[in-house]
Amino acid sequence: MAEQDNIFNRLRRLFRNSIVVRKTSDNRLVVKDVDFSQVGLTSNFIDRYTKLMGTTAHASAQNSRNAYEYARRELFRDYELMDTDPIISSALDIYSDESTLKGPDGQVLKIKTNNAKLYKILHNLFYNILNIEFNLWSWIRNLTKYGDFFLFLDIMDKYGIVNVRPMSPYEVSRLEDHDPSNPKLVQYELIGDTNAYGTNKKLYENYEIGHFRLLTDSNYLPYGKSTLEGARRVWKQLTLMEDAMLIHRIMRAPEKRIFKIDIGNIPPNEVDNFMQKIINKMKKIPVIDQNTGEYNLRYNVESVTEDYYLPVRGSDSGTEIETLPGLTNDSAIDDIEYLRNKLMAALKVPKAFLGYEEGIGAKATLAAEDVRFARTIERFQKIVASELEKIAIIHLYVQGFEDHELLDFELELSQPSMIHEQEKLELLERQIAIARDSMDTKIFSREWVYNKIFDLNDHEKSNIFNGIIEDRKQNFRMEQIETEGNDPATSEEAVGEVAAEPGQWGGSEKGPQYSDVDYGKATSKDLRDAGKYEPARFDKPEFKGGSPLYPGKGATIVKKESVLDELKLRYDKDVNNAALLSEGALLDDGASDMENKEGEK
Repeated sequence: MAEQDNIFNRLRRLFRNSIVVRKTSDNRLVVKDVDFSQVGLTSNFIDRYTKLMGTTAHASAQNSRNAYEYARRELFRDYELMDTDPIISSALDIYSDESTLKGPDGQVLKIKTNNAKLYKILHNLFYNILNIEFNLWSWIRNLTKYGDFFLFLDIMDKYGIVNVRPMSPYEVSRLEDHDPSNPKLVQYELIGDTNAYGTNKKLYENYEIGHFRLLTDSNYLPYGKSTLEGARRVWKQLTLMEDAMLIHRIMRAPEKRIFKIDIGNIPPNEVDNFMQKIINKMKKIPVIDQNTGEYNLRYNVESVTEDYYLPVRGSDSGTEIETLPGLTNDSAIDDIEYLRNKLMAALKVPKAFLGYEEGIGAKATLAAEDVRFARTIERFQKIVASELEKIAIIHLYVQGFEDHELLDFELELSQPSMIHEQEKLELLERQIAIARDSMDTKIFSREWVYNKIFDLNDHEKSNIFNGIIEDRKQNFRMEQIETEGNDPATSEEAVGEVAAEPGQWGGSEKGPQYSDVDYGKATSKDLRDAGKYEPARFDKPEFKGGSPLYPGKGATIVKKESVLDELKLRYDKDVNNAALLSEGALLDDGASDMENKEGEK
């Protein structure tokens, strides 16, 4: 029982098929292909090599595997030499720099999840345990250089991944289809030092190794293809051409001299000795021996091989020295430029990024090249993020996450090019402008705009429409909170605006400035109570609230009908059709008061 509950056995079962499947609460299937089994062919390069050679024996297949591993290490040797080239070394640095840029929030890796607990655990894993802000740069550089990068995961039960250790691609081999009983088994073999007893080898399970690999060419499976592979042949040609150019310039650049020596009447059989004597005399230079401090006469070999000594005879010849010019076509490097352009095309790095701005005619050209280069960086980032997701799944699984939360997250590295993002925003802005103009002019319907301009399906249109309705509800809710102090989401009712201050027009609904008075909605019982007559002592009319203008619920309702009769006698007007505080009523009321005062006088 203890053996079955072992976390390592559970991890082995989890990664048995290289695909992790979980079901969400809304019956959706979430699938994670942790080993990119959907990318390439089902057979690797070793199997195809064995079939081409016409043998299927296990021993021959094993020999083919060993031969391929040896050839792979030979490629690594070329990559090491290529890394010493300034252009290629700068290109590898640029790959890492552009892939590890910090986003607007100051983070290299963005964790997308709605689960707060999950976010805290993954943030601690990547930024504290893995320390990707510092380590990810070197990981990506080795990945782009070799095509593979191996990371050993130190796993502790109930704690998850507690440490990681990079492993050399020279020493790690990926094993696939090596177990007939389990054809989907993936293991890693670490080849250690060789001693008198043989080579030390150790097997690791799939969950113990994080294998970052550039799956740009399925022919290199189960390994990745280096970004330098396409430039390897061109680099060799460029190196040979540069060496030949250097040797040619060293040999042809110096000036040459022609010494025409007048031999006079020297017999022909003695001309050679005479000329050799003159050459030895002129070309011996004194050199101080550093060990003894004495002068040492030695030949200046360079001068001997370059200068020419010609014997001449004749009365008018004499001894003469002429100078031959050195290399004159030193600017003819078109062949070097051709190979260097091919090298940069294979590296996919814009010339302006490497300091060569001959091909950049305008900023628009640089922007276009920047967008193309950004797509290359995005491909690297997706591969790295996918393997980091596998590491996160292992960490969460060991800590006890087994349901859909195990895959309820996404990892994303920062965008490498702002120009690429700006082009997306400009395209979206133009689409919105066209859609707005089309609907304002009533030329096309909303359905046509959704279908033709934004190319949305029915499900997306339904989600957008529901989102717009939800936004309107939230806007109304915020307006109610700001103006009325009422939250419709909690009170389940909406409060209208106040038409006038209570006490002036006889009352209205509740205003925010009268929080101590209840001006709520009137009910039928409130209306009956407002019109009910209750005679008081001494036959004095009594009103609810002590005044006929008391702001009751719903509207001002006078409790005694005689009050209306008194108002009619005082204001001989149609009060039913005029507001109490209307301009006409107030003017007539003032005029009648003036007449009454003059009559009293």
